[in-house]
Amino acid sequence: MQLRYAFRVYPEPGQRRALARAFGCARVVFNDAVRAREDARAAKLPYPKAAGLSQQLITRAKNTAERSWLAEVSSVVLQQALRDAESAYKNFFASLKGERKGLKVGAPRLKSRKDARQAIRFTANARWKITSGGRLSLPKIGEVRVKWSRVLPVTPSSVTVILDSAGRYFASFVIDTDAESDRARWEEPDPDSAVGIDLGLTHFAVLSDGTKIDSPRFLRRAEKKLKKAQRELSRKQRGSKNRAKARLKVARAHAQVADARKEFHHQLSTQLIRENQAIAVEDLAVSGLARTRLAKSVHDAGWSQFVDMLQYKTKRYGRTFVKIGRFEPTSQVCSTCGHRDGPKPLEVREWTCPACRTVHDRDHNAAQNVKTAAGLAASACGAPVRPEPVLAQRKETGSHGIPAENRAA
Repeated sequence: MQLRYAFRVYPEPGQRRALARAFGCARVVFNDAVRAREDARAAKLPYPKAAGLSQQLITRAKNTAERSWLAEVSSVVLQQALRDAESAYKNFFASLKGERKGLKVGAPRLKSRKDARQAIRFTANARWKITSGGRLSLPKIGEVRVKWSRVLPVTPSSVTVILDSAGRYFASFVIDTDAESDRARWEEPDPDSAVGIDLGLTHFAVLSDGTKIDSPRFLRRAEKKLKKAQRELSRKQRGSKNRAKARLKVARAHAQVADARKEFHHQLSTQLIRENQAIAVEDLAVSGLARTRLAKSVHDAGWSQFVDMLQYKTKRYGRTFVKIGRFEPTSQVCSTCGHRDGPKPLEVREWTCPACRTVHDRDHNAAQNVKTAAGLAASACGAPVRPEPVLAQRKETGSHGIPAENRAA
């Protein structure tokens, strides 16, 4: 399994200029590749191949007056920009044909130097290395200081240098992990341990064993600070240096909220994985809920990010993950006798089953029904019934290990 480990890096002023040059050259090559394909489409000609684009946009372009500055950066960075363009078109065509799961992907667009995120990738061919002093040596950039928050388990196969909207630099390493060694890191939980999770807004999560996990509401707690920063930004003159400083202040405030939310999700998902052999959640329609009056609270909770973490961590550590359908009536069925009492408004937090007279907490009852619907509840003979693992892809980044194929370079 391929994972990504991201670490904060602190380039010196000269190295920042070299990185900015590399970001710009990679962006130009990507845009030239998109433009060449669009010109071929307009002329009703076959799309140019990757090898032809490499010769035209990199090798021969370096010998021209207009693109001679491409020689100032590593050629691997430019080749990876071409590969990114190829991947973008493959995803676009696969989405058109219905071969790609998830939301529809649009045609690749030209990148801008004002984009919030810039990135370049170095593969093993670039001969980058980690020095004995713990610095990251990059070709034509130099030895960059890295803040190592953990030890890399194996030698990485590639590294991506990222500049985010808050002006922070990160080095994201791709490593290949061994499933057996990953599973040996933790003690195996009870083979019969399983948990159903009901995600919500009043409580972030309610477990089938009755545990309630409060929602930290990171965005709500930071709203006052964010409003002040946004107000200051709106008063600055467009194009001025003061506006650029104010924009950076807003971006950093949002980054703090996102980082705190991500760390909370990582800690909770890891705890659940370590303590349970099987985990079940409900497939929530987050995109639909994000268009209601609860949109801000839904985005603040970050359910999709949390579920994605559960999915890839269960795959990594050999656990079982089940996602039940979103139309399962978990809030309408009595978890004790199975009587269906019908839909209830959100303000109803407790209700009594008319059949068995059991008093239910709405969220706890839903979590128990999630566990039952997933087949993780005990059977009549007392033995747990578990289906085969349902594995899914991870889409989030961070300092924790995450699947590399789902992290954009």
